[in-house]
Amino acid sequence: MKNTTTDIAKRFPEKSVKDMREMLSLSKNIVITTHHRPDGDAMGSSLGLYNYLIKKGFSVKVIVPSDYPEFLAWLPGNSSVLNYETVKESCDKLISEADLIFCLDFNWLKRVEKMESPIRTSRARKILIDHHLDPEDAFDISFSYSDACSTCELIYDFIDGLDDVSLIDKDIATCIYCGIMTDTNSFRFASMKARTHRIIAKLMDSGALNYKIHELVYDNSTESKLRLTGFALSEKLTVLSEFNTAYITLTEEEMNRFDFKSGDTEGLVNFALGINGVNLAAFFSEREGAVKISFRSKDDFSVKDLSSKYFNGGGHKNASGGFSRQSLSETVRKFVVILPEYKKLLTGQE
Repeated sequence: MKNTTTDIAKRFPEKSVKDMREMLSLSKNIVITTHHRPDGDAMGSSLGLYNYLIKKGFSVKVIVPSDYPEFLAWLPGNSSVLNYETVKESCDKLISEADLIFCLDFNWLKRVEKMESPIRTSRARKILIDHHLDPEDAFDISFSYSDACSTCELIYDFIDGLDDVSLIDKDIATCIYCGIMTDTNSFRFASMKARTHRIIAKLMDSGALNYKIHELVYDNSTESKLRLTGFALSEKLTVLSEFNTAYITLTEEEMNRFDFKSGDTEGLVNFALGINGVNLAAFFSEREGAVKISFRSKDDFSVKDLSSKYFNGGGHKNASGGFSRQSLSETVRKFVVILPEYKKLLTGQE
């Protein structure tokens, strides 16, 4: 098996690990948080780190900015998670009293939305562990590597960098495995390197049940979610063959018609990208007075560039998000209008 010590040393160099050890030794109260509307990688990394630090004897709280999909509620440690939207006063107290705050799976503090101000003003030292591009300069230590397939991969490296791989038990391994699996769309993205497969093998050796994790995430849909998916694909999918592009739109009323819950539209954009010949896919959803956008692409087309230029977004080259304060129809119209600018890149034609 290939030695990965060099990879870990690059991401978690000796000086940073030394500083990290010192911060941990001086920390009585630790908070872990992640981005608004957490996904599998956000919750997997948060609870993976939580279970590790608890095992080390630390006092730790996981605080999330909002609710998250029910299909992640089985993750080990989930019962301890606090939702900022429902217990704001208690969360504010924990944040203000924290000695150390781990910020996972986001690059800018604005991504925690209503939690941004209390975290910025907290006296706690702040540690970023993330794999998105262009992190904000708001953290005492940043472990930010966009070449990682997921933040969960970095949590594994973090534990390895602290020489604690032997402490990874079934609960920790399960959380990390879930995050890697979901953020790579079941290990299919180009970010999934051979080394990550070796990490996956170690997680399975530590007790992660690959088939069970997949079943709990992907084979755990409600009837209403499936009906919403069917409606979106049959009635709301638009294919623009001249641009090798497809998109799906859903209004808030349409989602409510199917008893929408957080996570019900996760992965919907991938259906559009899966159409033969489509190189760019988008999903527009109307929620909470704004339009949330998910972009996906194939090969060399950068949706990160498109989303940051036109839709206040960012993320990764082939998977990014954005938002718009315009109406849903105006936002979609704007998207369609800019497509000629990218026609050559999307079709390979002049």
